[in-house]
Amino acid sequence: MGARTSLRLPTPPLDFGLLFLRIAGSFMLFYVHGLPKLMHYAHELTVIEDPFGFGPALSLWAAIFAEALCPLLIAAGVFTRLACLPVIGVLLVAMLAVHPDWSIAEGQFGWLLLVIFTSIALCGPGNWRLGAQARTAD
Repeated sequence: MGARTSLRLPTPPLDFGLLFLRIAGSFMLFYVHGLPKLMHYAHELTVIEDPFGFGPALSLWAAIFAEALCPLLIAAGVFTRLACLPVIGVLLVAMLAVHPDWSIAEGQFGWLLLVIFTSIALCGPGNWRLGAQARTAD
């Protein structure tokens, strides 16, 4: 039989790509959504949507967890796949329940964040993360 070929990228480019996705996606989510909720908490309590009737405080805390804390974990590569789940959940709620009337163009930022964090959840953090063991050449 013929030699088996692999389509896998070498580890450094793949790890760099995952690091870039983690840091860029986390920065955008934190800066655009998480940080304003932390800095303007009282105001956000008056304007946050509550699609499931949990109350504005619980809805805001869930959003802060997903949009401020989880991006920090994801950027660092700590509990990455687990930290992506609340982010994906909040983005799905925002796009499907809170803003179902938005066109793809109007919601493109949310959809792109959903693509980024779902990709990270599927692929994992890569080797360039906090707490990763250095790989040695054999």
